[in-house]
Amino acid sequence: MSTLKRFFQDTFIYGLATVLPRLMNFLLVRLHTNTLENASYSDNTTFYIYAAFFNVLLTYGMETSFFRFFNNEKYKANRVFSTALISLTFTTIVFFSLVWYFNDSLAAFVHLKLSYFNFLVGVLALDTLVVVPFAYLRASGRPIKFSIIKLISVFTYVLLNLFFLWAMPKYNIQFLESYQDDPVQYVFIANLAASVLTFLLLFPYFFKAKLEFDFSILKKLLAYGWPIMIAGMAYIINENFDKWLLPQLLGKDINGAYSACYKIAVFMTIFIQGFRLGAEPFFFSHAKEENAKNTYAMVMKYFVILGSLMLVFVTVYLDFFKQMLVADESYWVAIDIVPVVLLANLFLGMYFNLSIWYKLTDKTRFGMYLSLIGAVVTIALNYVFIPKIGFMASAWTTLAAYSIMVIISYILSRKHYKVPYNLQSIGIYLILSTSFAFASFYIFDGHLLIGTLLLFLFLGIVYIKEKKELLKILQA
Repeated sequence: MSTLKRFFQDTFIYGLATVLPRLMNFLLVRLHTNTLENASYSDNTTFYIYAAFFNVLLTYGMETSFFRFFNNEKYKANRVFSTALISLTFTTIVFFSLVWYFNDSLAAFVHLKLSYFNFLVGVLALDTLVVVPFAYLRASGRPIKFSIIKLISVFTYVLLNLFFLWAMPKYNIQFLESYQDDPVQYVFIANLAASVLTFLLLFPYFFKAKLEFDFSILKKLLAYGWPIMIAGMAYIINENFDKWLLPQLLGKDINGAYSACYKIAVFMTIFIQGFRLGAEPFFFSHAKEENAKNTYAMVMKYFVILGSLMLVFVTVYLDFFKQMLVADESYWVAIDIVPVVLLANLFLGMYFNLSIWYKLTDKTRFGMYLSLIGAVVTIALNYVFIPKIGFMASAWTTLAAYSIMVIISYILSRKHYKVPYNLQSIGIYLILSTSFAFASFYIFDGHLLIGTLLLFLFLGIVYIKEKKELLKILQA
């Protein structure tokens, strides 16, 4: 099997493990909003914002550091695995102990009920402990096992949500009655149970190798990883600052519509996440190959092709997707953001692809700088333009931030790790897909026939330009 063919196969498997949980979460949105009061749903949202933030903090870039050194011939893979595992386990236990001791004060500080905060700490601790075992599965080329465990976890979470929030009231089942007056806690219990099950499934990997701690390897892992941690925090700002600011400037109703329509761009997000899961270990494991840079260039081109196709497809059939995912018409006031957000996420995917230059050259501080630049752009443009042009400012700001990050990252890559990207092809596909998508939605007002013709025209251009190369890859 060719290198690229194997890469795309693994990415498809990772993508499947990403798609199904996302679809399940769509089902839960309707369940949660029908069951929980607005204040409880807000607590639910706050819970997961903090979970995302502390997840980045607690893993301190160790996952990517693990990939960097696991396949490095200078270091024994088992020793890298063991050192990373011991480090994360130790810091997680320390975190859990300290936070649990001061839980009253900390819960008040983050404006969460104590019971909610305790669930949050439990979920964070368990999810952090399985980071290295999950990374090991990816680094050792086991996407199917990785995906199966991920799917078991999400199905557990979904089924428990259905049991607690649908079956119990419907059939008058009495279980944990003290929580019935505050049903959002059932959501957190379901999450904690899924995290416990995941930990148990991966627990054998804690004994996968002889436990030996190498301080010199730890120093390498930490030096490589801490800028990634800062970059991760900046990324969370890029993704969530608009949803934090909009309620203050335009009100919660507008923010609700914006957030709901933003979720339609999940198709691009799923594609990017699946790509990242397959790409990161692939890039590191093939770094020493003779044609590695040419392979990376080809991966970028086909990523842009697939992402561009998704941009056009989702935009052309946006009427269908909005009715399927956001049925309440009151939310459609913000539907105009979707093509812009889709394009912004495509640029984000390109940025993840480009990031290989600073990861392979051990210059992860540049990733931190780039993410901080994006965060500054996000904060500044949102503050300046939301009062002037409303929620569309947030969508355009997201596109501006990720576009700037892509441009600066590409310029820096030419100096530090020059990959021969086919800028002509990439530019053509980006310009065509953006033109077709925006014309279909903003000029032709979502006219289905015209949009479909534009979609097939784009597919035809891709077929003509890439037919020979695609056949070579498939036949290899």
